[in-house]
Amino acid sequence: MIQGPADPERDGVADYVRHLTAALHAAGDEVVPVPVDGVRKTANRVRAWRPDVVHVQFAPSAFGFSPLPGLLPDLVRDRPWVTTLHEYGLWSAPRRVPSMLWRPLERRGLWDRETWRFVPRSRAILTTNPGHAHVVRQRFGRTAIHVPLAPNVPDLCSSSGPADRAATRRRLGVPEDAQVIAFFGFVHPVKGLRYLIEALARLRATGDDRLHLLVLGGFTSLALPEDEAQAFRAELTDWIHTCGAAAHVTITGHLPAEEVSAALHAADLAAFPFTAGATTKSGALLSAFAHGLPTLVTAADPPEPELVDGETVVVAPRVRDVAVLVEALRRMVDDESLRRKVAAGGAALMAGRTWEEIAALHRDVYARVTRPGAVSA
Repeated sequence: MIQGPADPERDGVADYVRHLTAALHAAGDEVVPVPVDGVRKTANRVRAWRPDVVHVQFAPSAFGFSPLPGLLPDLVRDRPWVTTLHEYGLWSAPRRVPSMLWRPLERRGLWDRETWRFVPRSRAILTTNPGHAHVVRQRFGRTAIHVPLAPNVPDLCSSSGPADRAATRRRLGVPEDAQVIAFFGFVHPVKGLRYLIEALARLRATGDDRLHLLVLGGFTSLALPEDEAQAFRAELTDWIHTCGAAAHVTITGHLPAEEVSAALHAADLAAFPFTAGATTKSGALLSAFAHGLPTLVTAADPPEPELVDGETVVVAPRVRDVAVLVEALRRMVDDESLRRKVAAGGAALMAGRTWEEIAALHRDVYARVTRPGAVSA
């Protein structure tokens, strides 16, 4: 398993790989994690293991935005390769090369502007969302295999009985009678929390004075190093005070999965106002669905086909317009039947999204690419 060196506690792709590896181990497969530490050194390690399959988990950020790992398939040519694309369609290396020069190489299956040789040399390409699959089809005329994601945090309270909402709220310092909106995940400027905080303040000012925002997540991540994370937390804290919402926003920082699950059970709604729009490649969003929360998202471009306004989520346009977010939140707060409907629709999307089922899909892919005479899908 070729992967970046990031800490799973600070990076979503690393967390995904940790869960997948554990599920494959449980199914009886031997998985050797190989964090990239120099291209030739990594190639030598892979050749020494002589694995049945080499599977790369690709995201430019995971490899420090270096394209050099994309040369690995040409250094290990006698093994079948599989690539999962976690981030795709927005990057190229080097950036100064115009798209028109990449296209002939991609159409002929020789080179990929983002992964270099990973996608061209892979016998199977996996994507976690339709948008990435569309880019693969446009560039290479190949059909990617869709791998549904599982929630970052599944419902860990269901096996031990109903969660004690009141006790959890007391522990978090959240008023027992509040209507709690939860945000979960790494906190980053692109997650739209500034707009959500201001929307909360505006709604409270117009009479929805029970609303309380619960921010479940740490600031330090692969995308936001420690110094930047501290600066952004200070900036966000200042904004909370500016909005007059200091008593109505709780930021927990990073919590263990069991505590996140209990906190999601203690919430009434969830909101993911991402500035680029939300998709089902967000394990945090899926965690809200897994806990039965009616959920607000901002629209992606193109729209995520599974996130349908009024059916599985409430959708706000992907604009930096607090008034639009206020209106979407008001729809949810005022309409109990809408909340029930979207909560049920979100929960239904979780079918097939367990790590056991995802591991089974991977085992099928591995069996396919190792058959005699197997060629690229």
